[in-house]
Amino acid sequence: MEIRIESFERIVFFTGAGLSAESGLPTYRGAGGIWGSYAYEDYACQRAFDRDPGKVWDFHDERRRVMGAAQPSQAHTLIAAVQQRLPATRIVTQNIDGLHQRAGASAVTELHGSVWRVRCACHGGARANHEVPIAPRTCPACGAWLRPDIVWFEDAMPPAPIEAAMETLAACDLLVSVGTSGVVYPAAQLPQIAQQAGALCIEINPESTAVSGGYALHMRTTASAGLAQLWPSLAEGHGVAEDQSAR
Repeated sequence: MEIRIESFERIVFFTGAGLSAESGLPTYRGAGGIWGSYAYEDYACQRAFDRDPGKVWDFHDERRRVMGAAQPSQAHTLIAAVQQRLPATRIVTQNIDGLHQRAGASAVTELHGSVWRVRCACHGGARANHEVPIAPRTCPACGAWLRPDIVWFEDAMPPAPIEAAMETLAACDLLVSVGTSGVVYPAAQLPQIAQQAGALCIEINPESTAVSGGYALHMRTTASAGLAQLWPSLAEGHGVAEDQSAR
């Protein structure tokens, strides 16, 4: 199945942890998932940070090290290539690893923040920081602890990225969901906006998900193979093999 990019004006990629798994990053749930080995109550919530911010930062420093060593996958590269061909293409991601941007993509809405930004636990003020380990760990302005600018368990979702995502999805005519489990809310509900607006909705995931019923087409394969089947000419230019078993 090949879909002509030129047939659409506003493509949106909705991406999750399964996309970055091809870069060697662990997913969050299921076999080998991060939360199968670590209790979020100890490492990824405000309560844990308030108890022992140094321990929480040690955990996130290791995650930053792993994410920083990972390279964008062929799927990340293909998504960026679609955006270069059709500049109105937008990306809405649940990932915090920054691999879309490193692959050359722009116009990325990060629903859950970025591990490469920090903000003051006292007065906010998010800013980029790529130091591994993080330095300094405290705010230069007030001395309070800095924390990763990501959405932890039990955090309220920041309204700005949600609103930006809703606007983007309402305007799209093709939605391609890649590597998302459909179990993390409220992010999992967002593709419904595109579905209700009449966009063609495609799911690329090796397994059926909790939200598969909302998609018109399902491709039960990896992110790179599924995208290669949608856009074989772009894939050929990036050395990605098409998986004929996808459907």
